Amino acid sequence: MGAEGSVTSVTSRLVLMCGPAGAGKSTHTRRYADAGYAVASVDELAWETTHAARHPLPEDDARRVAAALRAWVADLLARGHDVVVDSSFWSRASRDEYRALGAAHGADTLVVYVDTPRDVALARVAARTGAHAHDVLLAPEVAAAFHDGFQVPTSDEGPTVVVPGA
Repeated sequence: MGAEGSVTSVTSRLVLMCGPAGAGKSTHTRRYADAGYAVASVDELAWETTHAARHPLPEDDARRVAAALRAWVADLLARGHDVVVDSSFWSRASRDEYRALGAAHGADTLVVYVDTPRDVALARVAARTGAHAHDVLLAPEVAAAFHDGFQVPTSDEGPTVVVPGA
């Protein structure tokens, strides 16, 4: 209860972990999980639903996984959870979509951009074996195209924190 007897509103927090493949997003996501955030991971969802160890997913699978991730995040926010979404959020449009989702649920949204040098990120991806959800295989040319096509968040997008790749 507030000072005047009114109910105090609690705002959920939505963190969008953002960066190209191999940046270290999952490592940073674990820090939020340790702080009590619910984790919604596109890689874990894809692994559980398609059993794919290699990306990109076929278009139909990718659409289903994207819709399931959005629904999962919306449900968590509707239940009042603080949520960290582990996905690349490679485009401003994808970040805007989730900012709107957060706003629709009254959540404060923060983008955490994991800034990792290209050569480091690509070396990490090249070392993957496909053994688990966060070890997804990407062909070298696909990983390079994903990295080169990544749209770095800009200051006019709203609250953004830049962290060095883990």
